[in-house]
Amino acid sequence: MNTLTLRQFLALPILGFVLAGAALAADFQATPVENARLDDFATGKKALEAKKWAEAASSFSKVVAQNPKNADAYNYLGYSNRWLGKYDEAFAAYNKALTLDPKHRGALEYSGIAYLKTGQKAQAEAQLAKLQAICGSCEETTDLAKAIAAAK
Repeated sequence: MNTLTLRQFLALPILGFVLAGAALAADFQATPVENARLDDFATGKKALEAKKWAEAASSFSKVVAQNPKNADAYNYLGYSNRWLGKYDEAFAAYNKALTLDPKHRGALEYSGIAYLKTGQKAQAEAQLAKLQAICGSCEETTDLAKAIAAAK
């Protein structure tokens, strides 16, 4: 007579999950495109930290080409272009980030700084008002408020 002990009975579902997980893992392969996109994002972040703006812009351009819904990558692309003095490209990237995520605090702050650098104080103040509504006195709000005060 075949009877299962309680321990054997409880072990069966666990064994099933383990085997299913192993089968899925064996079938999963990251595509070279996905790996490149992730590598480009990491490369872009390192370039930002090193203040290599052109390299960062190049890396984040590749990221958004592969993943056009990545608001963070658009924000960093805008940031890089702003430091390069390419304000039209910076605004385009910030606007795309904010279209994807209207509450993107980084894009609101950095676009506000770009507005200041291009003499558009009213737009910078509008970005500050949006930040205040989203996060009160968060770091991005404080930093943009200081930049606006310094520009007076």
